[in-house]
Amino acid sequence: MKIVRSPVEMKKLSMTMQRSGSSVGLVPTMGALHKGHISLLDRINDTCDFSVMSIFVNPVQFGPKEDFQKYPRPFDADCELAEKAGCDVIFAPSKEDMYPENYCTYVNVEDITDGLCGASRPGHFRGVTTVVLKFFNIVMPQIACFGQKDAQQVLVIKRMVHDLNMSVTIDVAPIFREESGLAMSSRNVYLSDAERVAAPLIYKGLTDAVTQYNNGVIKTDTLINVVTTVIGQSPLLEIEYVELVDTLKIKPVTSVTSAALIAVACRTKESRTRLIDNIVIGGTL
Repeated sequence: MKIVRSPVEMKKLSMTMQRSGSSVGLVPTMGALHKGHISLLDRINDTCDFSVMSIFVNPVQFGPKEDFQKYPRPFDADCELAEKAGCDVIFAPSKEDMYPENYCTYVNVEDITDGLCGASRPGHFRGVTTVVLKFFNIVMPQIACFGQKDAQQVLVIKRMVHDLNMSVTIDVAPIFREESGLAMSSRNVYLSDAERVAAPLIYKGLTDAVTQYNNGVIKTDTLINVVTTVIGQSPLLEIEYVELVDTLKIKPVTSVTSAALIAVACRTKESRTRLIDNIVIGGTL
């Protein structure tokens, strides 16, 4: 496995691989890798000749009061995990290479970034789309793989790719979960022992809502009430939102008549960790 720091070197390497007839796949990450990230890499390795995993804690997607400074950065351990999983290249640029002095160009996907996580994290998705577009331009992948856990992010990136006539295919991988049902996240390391016991209630609420939907319940209020009631069983989980939205405009719907996303964000009371999860009913992302 090769570790590449320079965007120029990464682009040259990718061009060389593609000129030789090899397809290139990308897994964008902020590091602190877990089994969920490795599952994305496995999908890329199954479909592409040459796999690239980016590791970059992107400063422009963090708000001023968020956890940019303390975000885990176990780079050596990440490289070891990626290499064992068959990654060909780790692309790990510096902040200065990605955002040099006088940098002033950003990508803003409008409207669908206003709700869900966008409502409480202004500017977050502008940072995400900017860095992802830069990675697409540098690595030039045919396929890029993202996890469904960040469902709004997936939909925003798919919209950017569509609207800007980009040639990359976005592959969406299922949420990878711990045995308890908790969606895997690099931020799970922040959780206290008590919070780890409580956090699986988020997924239980979602699956209970799916059960109700499969039994014929399509009213949004009823399905949301199922989720909030289950999560409310623990005083350690503070609900930021539970919403049921369509998968195109990411707008609330009153009932489920086509593919819809039940999305949840909670914050834990002890460690103040923000947890997100979701499930799709009536279709796929």
